[in-house]
Amino acid sequence: MQIKHNISLKPYNTFGIDALARHFVTIQSVEELKQALTLKNHPEIFILGGGSNMLLTKNIDALVLHLNIKGISIISEDDQFVIVQAHAGENWHEFVLWCLENDFGGLENLSLIPGNVGSAPIQNIGAYGIELKDAFVSCEVLDIKTKTLKTYTKEDCKFDYRNSIFKQEEKGKSIICNVTFKLSKKNHKLHTSYGSISNQLAEMKIVHPTIQDVSKAVIKIRQSKLPDPKKIGNSGSFFKNPVISTNAYSKLKENFPDIPGYTVSDTEIKVPAGWLIEKTGFKGKQFGDYGVHKEQALVLVNYGTANGNDILELARLIQKTVNQLFNIAIQAEVNII
Repeated sequence: MQIKHNISLKPYNTFGIDALARHFVTIQSVEELKQALTLKNHPEIFILGGGSNMLLTKNIDALVLHLNIKGISIISEDDQFVIVQAHAGENWHEFVLWCLENDFGGLENLSLIPGNVGSAPIQNIGAYGIELKDAFVSCEVLDIKTKTLKTYTKEDCKFDYRNSIFKQEEKGKSIICNVTFKLSKKNHKLHTSYGSISNQLAEMKIVHPTIQDVSKAVIKIRQSKLPDPKKIGNSGSFFKNPVISTNAYSKLKENFPDIPGYTVSDTEIKVPAGWLIEKTGFKGKQFGDYGVHKEQALVLVNYGTANGNDILELARLIQKTVNQLFNIAIQAEVNII
């Protein structure tokens, strides 16, 4: 375990923001993590995973712990299901591909989501009608204060839409070391009705899709709409889809007949934030070296040398404009650092 100093975090965040870490260390085991947490000359720590769900607006004057703990293993299995554990430093998409190579179903709709396994429960990542919690069994976390490991069940994690206990009361108190999933081995339950998956499968001339086909369809859709962070800095969807009352939705429908909405409950409707942003005219707009992606209004992009505050100011302008036009407050999905 080697501590480095004044390290650029540009290669470690998908927005490509060139912020500095005053101190930086790569963590490759739980023991190294415990050791790093006991360094008395570095009381302030900052946990860094895949860097995919964050916007850096300043240098990090702390010891950055880059979690790179690797490993995927089968814990148990029967004829129908398999219990798989993946460590925090595994790339999420590569883990999904590993599952598909083994014909394990349940995560195929979450293909090509950026980031690492350890960050996935924090956000309760989701796409195309599926959320991480649907396959989640438990995760093992290290308590920062006591340096002890404990297990959180699905109920313990308090999963909600892009939310969990790790974004609320456990924020800054624990570090996810591994995550365990329950996946199907046969009779896979496919989810193809959400979004344009069924249309994409039809274009691919697939009538009886497998979980691998669903993954390929999701990847094609995402690649057509979302920029590759290796080419254009971004953090995927920057904003959450807002949930409003059915009454508020009905009133908006009077002025905006084409406003889409998805039923959440008898009293709530989810409205696509991308549609709201597109209607305000921000889609495809560029402001110097940053802007809103031309194919997906939910995605804010860094075309090269923009800093985090540039992108944050744009996000706030979008929020203000959407609120003025629709009386809807949209919230950032990414963590603002």
